[in-house]
Amino acid sequence: MKLKKILEFLARGKISVEEAEKLVRLHAVEELEDFAKIDIGRDLRRDVPEIVFAEYKSNFFLEKIIEEVVEKKGKVIVSRIKESQLNIIKKFEQKYDVKIGKECRSAIIRKKNIKTDKTGGKVGIIAAGTADIGIAEEIKMVVEEFGCETLVIYDVGVASLKRTLDAVKKVIEEDVDVVVAVAGMEAALPSIVASFLNVPVIGVPTSRSYGVGGEGEAALLSILQTCVPGVLAVNIDNAIGAAVAAALIANRVARFRGERDEERKNYNS
Repeated sequence: MKLKKILEFLARGKISVEEAEKLVRLHAVEELEDFAKIDIGRDLRRDVPEIVFAEYKSNFFLEKIIEEVVEKKGKVIVSRIKESQLNIIKKFEQKYDVKIGKECRSAIIRKKNIKTDKTGGKVGIIAAGTADIGIAEEIKMVVEEFGCETLVIYDVGVASLKRTLDAVKKVIEEDVDVVVAVAGMEAALPSIVASFLNVPVIGVPTSRSYGVGGEGEAALLSILQTCVPGVLAVNIDNAIGAAVAAALIANRVARFRGERDEERKNYNS
């Protein structure tokens, strides 16, 4: 039963408070056969849509879960899709709107009448090298699904510092609410970017490197060890974690910015 219907029944006195509470609890998590529990109340609690981690799921389970979530919630984000799972994603094109990332392993599947409203939040996404673009593109897809506008700047690694500084200037000019900096190797980019900005910077270490720290360990430790205040770190290749954090920050800033502008408008009138 939809949450709105539960509240209507309660308001009309058709169910008791205790019955409504029970129905709301049932509404929050639905069990799909014997293999998956879907948190369909996540967007109500956290403003975060359902995100399915595809990589280690069988094609059978992945298809079932996607179908259930889209039917219940209207859309789903699918992350880290394997090549062998692409046919499953493409099957849904017959029934739903499907957007598959060009450079990343993610997709957004939605009912044809579902749209994403713009929130006014703005996220800057900076990638150090072309090898990091796949992670950055997944961040972009997810952030925009939260209603945010994105400013994307690629191939600005610190090996050519002028490119990095040019990217910083662009970020300042565009007045973004939060920056996500994606980098492999020693991942110096987030620290350098943050040293020029007055907004939070989320560092995303990638596994695109080589040598002793070649799976991203050196990049992660570098971001964690930064001496620049205001730099946050997510795990190696964790595009989803960075995107959700950035979108929540940007949308909250946008909401309060809108309230402030409304107050000024009322005051001036």
